[in-house]
Amino acid sequence: MTANTGLQENVFDRSIDITGETCPMTFVRTRLALDRLQPGEILLVLLKGDEPRNNIPRTATEQGHAVLDQQEAEGGVLRLRLRKGPA
Repeated sequence: MTANTGLQENVFDRSIDITGETCPMTFVRTRLALDRLQPGEILLVLLKGDEPRNNIPRTATEQGHAVLDQQEAEGGVLRLRLRKGPA
């Protein structure tokens, strides 16, 4: 799924909503979604809570993926875009 409205932050290949999940399932679901992407593709992750806000970007980076941007959305939701790293 690609949303492209001309704004860079709206470009992604797949998205997941983990706002209802708690750690460690937040990263488990993120990791499974990243595993389904090809290197270079972008995953949009919608998340809530302090632990996921800290852990998902850090762990994704440690595993070779890139954090493209993070944006606050309504209701305390964070929009996080990750680019899958090389295989």
